[in-house]
Amino acid sequence: MILDENNYKEQIHSFTQQDWKPLIELIPKVESTSKFGEWAGGEQDEEENILFPDCIESPIVSQFLDIVYRLPIIISFDWGAWEEGRKIASNDDFDYDTLDLPAKCKLITAIVRNDRFCEGALVSAFESGLILRILKSIEKQILPLCNGGISKNLIKSRGTSNEN
Repeated sequence: MILDENNYKEQIHSFTQQDWKPLIELIPKVESTSKFGEWAGGEQDEEENILFPDCIESPIVSQFLDIVYRLPIIISFDWGAWEEGRKIASNDDFDYDTLDLPAKCKLITAIVRNDRFCEGALVSAFESGLILRILKSIEKQILPLCNGGISKNLIKSRGTSNEN
């Protein structure tokens, strides 16, 4: 499912902690993954035709794609013309905590949709840490919205503690 550009903000703001949980639970898996994909092809066949190379995503990348479409946080908008998003994604020092949830979802949309036209872009976004930075920023933003109840359960499930 893809969110409509006209009402995506309302839909994203209506998500509960339970809705976000599958995406947030990916964080420790992403942190512990060292290889997000690999290239195959590019060699010549027996007729000396060069086989077009393609990027084979690791299971964590496929899981991420399934979750972002199922949640859904993929938005129908002209992501290719979104210059602000391009600048944000290419700035390694950008503070994602300054963005609201819909803007973070637009960034994820642009990265995911770009991968359809530039194979390997999503794997590259994982390898550079971009996806992880966005996910951690989403986590920071949604935990306070849960008034502690979900955050305690989520923290407990991740094996960390925020207590002193």
